[in-house]
Amino acid sequence: QVQLVESGGGLVQAGGSLRLACAASGRTFSRYTMGWFRQAPGKEREFVAGISWSGGPTGYADSVKGRFTISRDNAKNTVYVQMNSLKPEDTAVYYCATVKYLYYDGTYTDTREYDYWGQGTQVTVSS
Repeated sequence: QVQLVESGGGLVQAGGSLRLACAASGRTFSRYTMGWFRQAPGKEREFVAGISWSGGPTGYADSVKGRFTISRDNAKNTVYVQMNSLKPEDTAVYYCATVKYLYYDGTYTDTREYDYWGQGTQVTVSS
């Protein structure tokens, strides 16, 4: 059974930083592209960042480019997103997910390409 468990969310002031982590189990983590998404109240879930299975190609939403950095540690079965210069509009529940396909050396922005999701972690940025 695949499990993804996010951690690291919380309340932070605008301009602050957080690092989210997603620990994976039940799948050979190192073979799959991973992604971070977020969902604010009343809005659709949106892509934030993705990283290929190899840790090479990465992708970011325009809204977070230059502020967020995704990384992975395959030895620890964990993917991270470092979030700097946080803004109130970054407030959302953040989810990690794993792509359906083995060894895809790129990233996907569409939620339909992901088959397992974590339960989410709340990030709240105060102004």
